Amino acid sequence: MKQILALAALAVVMASCNTNYEKTKSGLAYKIFKGKGTGTTLKPGMFAKLNIEYVLSPKDTVLNSTYGKVPLFTAVDTGAKNNYSFMELLPKVRQGDSVIFTISVDSLKSKGAIPEYNALFKRGDQIKCKMSIVKTFANENDIRADYEKEMTLQKNREVKEIKDYMSKKGIKAQETKNGAFVVVENAGDAQKAEPGKVASIMYKGYLLDDNNKVFDTNMDPSKGHTDPIDVPVGQQQVIPGWEEALPYFGKGGKGKIIVPSMLGYGPQGSQGAIPPYANLIFDVEIRDVKDAPKQSAPSGQPGGMNNLTPEQIQQMQEQMQQQRGQQQDPRQQQPPH
Repeated sequence: MKQILALAALAVVMASCNTNYEKTKSGLAYKIFKGKGTGTTLKPGMFAKLNIEYVLSPKDTVLNSTYGKVPLFTAVDTGAKNNYSFMELLPKVRQGDSVIFTISVDSLKSKGAIPEYNALFKRGDQIKCKMSIVKTFANENDIRADYEKEMTLQKNREVKEIKDYMSKKGIKAQETKNGAFVVVENAGDAQKAEPGKVASIMYKGYLLDDNNKVFDTNMDPSKGHTDPIDVPVGQQQVIPGWEEALPYFGKGGKGKIIVPSMLGYGPQGSQGAIPPYANLIFDVEIRDVKDAPKQSAPSGQPGGMNNLTPEQIQQMQEQMQQQRGQQQDPRQQQPPH
């Protein structure tokens, strides 16, 4: 509620004033609204917890927003690579302050942040941004507990959304230890798809929303592939929600896996196919389960959701280059890390 009231207050201020923007050295237009926070302004080497939103004008398309989700935790870095981004503004603010700023798509093009104009980013468009400094930290160690708390809060929100959805639809499911849900329509045989096994799987993945849009499948040729996928269970080559749910099935098993985004693709989503913070549903059929070949444990594998780090949104070019029509094969993408 406090966050909602703060956003409402900022919106009123933005609408009621003749916004006289200042400019950074790189030309980023901004205006700071001082809050009631204490402490000094941010300095390089410090860390900030902030909410930020990008809205593409004139169509008012929300490109990215952390408001109501997991805030962005970031180090203050004023290096040249962060010019013409919110990073330029951090040394000008302190805890409790808010900022509005405007990014020109033409400037992004001239600076090489986007290679060309396209269907999403057109000549003359503006990206209207707002940012609120929630908390500041002197060093990275101070962030850990706060970050873990925010991750837990987000997962709890998503689990509630899924439970409400299942209640509305009359779906009964088993909950895994970390909050995925499994509907077992046929458990299959005694040879379960557990760690140390390779499961051969057919699947159809949906966004958990009113439209249940299919983002990928091998159950029909609509996405260009119809072969089963082989998943070495327990080797973290698929999203955590699958890792937790697959052992509920054996060869011949069939059912649904319902995955909160924090056990799926999280704040990043998956390049147009899966939006940020998307809860997902998978229909699955287990065609075969066999022993995994003997091999050395892979190095550098992600260690689960504790290693999930929010994207550094200041690298705007990464976001700008995402084409909404692009699709990866989200089944086999490593969990974000």
